[in-house]
Amino acid sequence: MDKYFVLGNPIQHSKSPQIHARFAELTGQTLEYDRLLTPLDGFAATLAQLVQSGARGCNVTVPFKFEAFQAAGTQSDRAQLAQAANTLKLDGNTIYADNTDGIGLVNDIQNNAGVSLAGRDVLLIGAGGAGAGALAPLLAAGPRRLVLANRTRAKADALVLRHTLHPSLQEALQKTELSAQDLQGIDGSFDVVINASASSLSGGGVPVDSRVLKPGALAYDMMYGPAADGFMTWAREHGATPRDGLGMLVEQAAEAFALWRGVRPPSQQVLQEMRTAMQTQQTQAR
Repeated sequence: MDKYFVLGNPIQHSKSPQIHARFAELTGQTLEYDRLLTPLDGFAATLAQLVQSGARGCNVTVPFKFEAFQAAGTQSDRAQLAQAANTLKLDGNTIYADNTDGIGLVNDIQNNAGVSLAGRDVLLIGAGGAGAGALAPLLAAGPRRLVLANRTRAKADALVLRHTLHPSLQEALQKTELSAQDLQGIDGSFDVVINASASSLSGGGVPVDSRVLKPGALAYDMMYGPAADGFMTWAREHGATPRDGLGMLVEQAAEAFALWRGVRPPSQQVLQEMRTAMQTQQTQAR
C-alpha cells in the first residue's frame, strides 16, 4: 500500500491524516497516511529513511519547510519563489518539492469564503515560510495592491525582490503594486488582511494596528482552532470579518493529494464536514 506522512515538530495536533484519509475514501484511492514526529536536528535523516522505505510522499510543517526545499532535486516554480516546500513527491530516489500553502490560501479565500482578490488591497503579515509560500499565489490572483509587512524589514524586502525579478510573475506585476513595509509603518488600509506571522502560534498579540482594516475587511489568520481565537476576536471587535486557516489547511492538502494521486478530491465537502465536527465538539465541551 502506498504510504504518505506529515513531518513536523510538534506534530501530534496535525489534522492531515484525517483529511487525507477522507480524501482517499471519497476518491476511491488506497493509501496510508500517518504523522511522523521528526527530531529538530533530524529532518534529512528522517527523509532519507522514508525514501529508502519506499514512501510515496510527505507533507512538511513547522519547522522543516526550508529544509524540505533544499532536500529536493527538482522544485516547482512556487517552491522556488518561496524557497520553502510543504509537499514532497517521492519516486524512488527522486524528490520533487512543491509549495501548496499559497494556492490553498487563495482557494479558501476565493472559493470558500467567496471573496475575490482581484482589484483589492491586500496586506500579508509575515515573511517566514508561511508568508513566503503565499506571496506568489496572492500576486497571481490580481490584487490592486499587495503589501508584505514583516518585523525584520530586510527579510520582506528580499522576498519582494525575488518575486519582482522572477520571469513567471512579470505579467502579474503589471496589474499589482507589490511592496514591502515595516510592521509599525504600514501605509493605508486593506480589504484583506492575512496573518502569516508566528504571533498566533506563540500566543502573542496581533502584530498590526487596527487601522489597517477597512470597514468589513476580511481578516484571515493562517492558524485554526484555539490558536486563532485572539486574532479573530481582534478582527471582530474592529468591524472586520474573521476567518481562520482551517480552509487553507484542507485546500493545501487537496493540492498535495492531486499532485500525488492525479485526482482532485472534493475539498469543500471535507472542509464543511470538519467545521461541523469542530462545532459539535465545542458545543459538547460547554
